[in-house]
Amino acid sequence: MYFEGRELKEYAEPVSANELREGEIYFSINYVDDSMLIPVMATVVYIGKNLEPNDVGQVYFQDVESYREGICYGGTRKKESADFQVGSENELSHIFEYEQALEALMRCSLNRKRAGSFN
Repeated sequence: MYFEGRELKEYAEPVSANELREGEIYFSINYVDDSMLIPVMATVVYIGKNLEPNDVGQVYFQDVESYREGICYGGTRKKESADFQVGSENELSHIFEYEQALEALMRCSLNRKRAGSFN
């Protein structure tokens, strides 16, 4: 199997707030270390903006599993389990579309090889 090579930019290209589309899947990538060599990735669904009465510039994401099960934000059924994340529309540096998430992980892989301490 061969995956076509590509030139990677030195910087990440997260999604911007005006590019977010309700019901679309995005990827949250964070790092547990300052060197950004140990990524943690989650698949999330954008569910909307300013979902609470006093919200201003707040964006909401939900874990993909509960979203696919039909669990909705503000639902009233007690047995439902979902992970909702809310944050400022100005702080989306960790949210990516698929190709950009893939490139962020490729960049991390190259950095890990350079560091020489990870497989």
